[in-house]
Amino acid sequence: MGDVSERFWAKLPDGSRDALVNGLSQSELQSVLLDVTRERAAAVKPARLLQRWTQDRFVAPSAADPRELVQTQQRLWGLLPDAFAAVQLSPVAPLGTCSAIAPINQHQVVSTIRGTEVASDPTNELAIEAAVRRRAGQDRVHLAACQRVVRAQPFDGPGMSAHFELFALVSSARDTGSCRTETELLIEHLRFWHAVLGDKAELTFTAFKESALRERIEDTVRPALGVPFTEDTERTKSANYYAGTGLGIARDGEGLGDGGFTTWTADLLGDAKERCLTSCISTERLTAIGA
Repeated sequence: MGDVSERFWAKLPDGSRDALVNGLSQSELQSVLLDVTRERAAAVKPARLLQRWTQDRFVAPSAADPRELVQTQQRLWGLLPDAFAAVQLSPVAPLGTCSAIAPINQHQVVSTIRGTEVASDPTNELAIEAAVRRRAGQDRVHLAACQRVVRAQPFDGPGMSAHFELFALVSSARDTGSCRTETELLIEHLRFWHAVLGDKAELTFTAFKESALRERIEDTVRPALGVPFTEDTERTKSANYYAGTGLGIARDGEGLGDGGFTTWTADLLGDAKERCLTSCISTERLTAIGA
């Protein structure tokens, strides 16, 4: 992609790149790109459309049975505690929703020409909504969403699709000291995932950075849960993504999702005292294992 881009810019007069990136307002750039897209769309023939449908991984239908997915969704919503507000997210989000608050390359996201991006992670969007509600004065925010997302990076393996469905939780509240807030948020999320997965749930944590939360896990979280919550000391994945502690969610050895504490609402609100916990699982994986 980088080579193609550089060859394109090399064909244009000096200053063209800066003019497009910095010299136009968002509305002006949008108008130019919409005009180009309209002309390109007008040239599309039915045969080309059929070809794209069968060859483009972004538009190919999922192999998942939607009837089974709906049943999984209904069970998840039915088990969701009353403390969590359900949010029906838009299929698009503001441009930079992932890259502005998380270490995500924009190339992994499907960007649009209208200053938006196709939804790729409901936890990022829920964090923004949580920040809005926290700024409006809500003391503690618990949100949940089920969303189909699209990711641009290639996925290897049979049955892997560029689009899939995630069920996500995001909670945000102000720090009260000694990791008490983090502990309370953690218990809320873990109780839900254990209710979903039952006694075969494999809930783990990894301390990417040392904090008092490890002590709270020992003296508060585990006793409150009453189920195994083990430490995964081998995990390195997402060490730079989560702020301090990451979570693993699995069943019978099948990884279903993960989560962890982030600085997202703190960054959005400009308040280092904000605490934010996210967690999510793939509903398609959950459906496939019959959990």
